[in-house]
Amino acid sequence: MKTLLNVTVTAISLFCIMAFTSIKVNQKVEKTSESLNPNPIDLKTTSIEITAPKVDIEIKDHSAFLEAIGHFESGNRYTVVNRYGYMGRYQFGKSTLTTLDINVSKKTFLNSPELQEEAMHKLLLHNRKSLKRFIEKYEGTQVHGIHITESGVLAAAHLAGAGNVRKFFRKGYEFKDGNGTKMTSYMKIFSGYQLDI
Repeated sequence: MKTLLNVTVTAISLFCIMAFTSIKVNQKVEKTSESLNPNPIDLKTTSIEITAPKVDIEIKDHSAFLEAIGHFESGNRYTVVNRYGYMGRYQFGKSTLTTLDINVSKKTFLNSPELQEEAMHKLLLHNRKSLKRFIEKYEGTQVHGIHITESGVLAAAHLAGAGNVRKFFRKGYEFKDGNGTKMTSYMKIFSGYQLDI
């Protein structure tokens, strides 16, 4: 009975370990007529080699969000101007800067990383305030097949504007920018970040 109990405990332990790691078991089997199990596991001669898998944990915090969206927009270069005239690390247009009360020359904006970071912070706050009702109602749910998170919604608003994000929630509207980038792709790519705003 004791042997059966030992075998049961060992089997349960091995099952739990196998669920989380890769296991190689080397065992010597002794045959005995007295055992209830024809192939008992001898715990004294069994060796278990456990290899834990390498796990890469992505920390999705506010700075990681800025790094990711900056990389996507401009390769994180502050001095870039695209063919449509969008400027800097986060590719701001003049009208967006005017909305944020940032009225400076193109040269001044491109030569000031601090001003560009301030503009991004202001835009995130502006869009969160504008879309607060939708974020509170839908965060953590699926809408038109898209998993909704605050960071995904604010990234989509960065690309398409808060008005187009509202149209998405109300009618399933899909916006594409001049390069063909879909608003909903931003909702997916930039979802799940913890924003510090």
